[in-house]
Amino acid sequence: MKQLERLIAENLLRISAVKLQPAIPFTWRSGWRSPIYNDHRRVLSYPKERNFLKIELARIIMERFPEVDAVASVSTGAIAIGAVAADCIGVPFVYVRSTPKDHGLENSIEGNLVLRQKVVIVEDVVTTGANALKAIDTVIAAGCEVIGAVTIFSFEFTDAVNAFRDAGITLVPMTTYHELVDVAYNIGWVSAEEVEVLRKWHNDPKNWVPAPLVD
Repeated sequence: MKQLERLIAENLLRISAVKLQPAIPFTWRSGWRSPIYNDHRRVLSYPKERNFLKIELARIIMERFPEVDAVASVSTGAIAIGAVAADCIGVPFVYVRSTPKDHGLENSIEGNLVLRQKVVIVEDVVTTGANALKAIDTVIAAGCEVIGAVTIFSFEFTDAVNAFRDAGITLVPMTTYHELVDVAYNIGWVSAEEVEVLRKWHNDPKNWVPAPLVD
């Protein structure tokens, strides 16, 4: 699994599906300042990397959760990769909305889940884990059993790890923040000084303040 984590990290970095900018940080929707930004939708534009991710995601699901009856992606970033992985496995696919549709059938789940199906949740990025855990609750409320979850990328923040543990859900990350930072350093994408910044941010992302740029 360690070798796979490194390969996934290399692929994401190479196609800029993950960007590291310690000196010019991003601002997340939450308001956090961050030296990293994930844009995994870019994978869809690269057939080689897309196919690799699809096959490995399908393999992980089948190996870790062989009793899977259906795959459910968290809206919206994980929809496409979850769908192609489900197709690879040969099981039904649905996706879970963050909020119910406000018209028509007012669905929270798009697609068809059958009562008591065993479902694997697919997410693209786990930060706090709130979106994936909400999707899990929605699938359970629909009368199905969530047997596990797989995410392309996990920040492995303690609060998220504890939240999945408390929910009794096994979360399998395809790669992680620490692995990606190590890979980025080893291939020369970031310096030792930048690695230190990236690690400090991970220790306290909510309160992290970027160092001022020096001319």
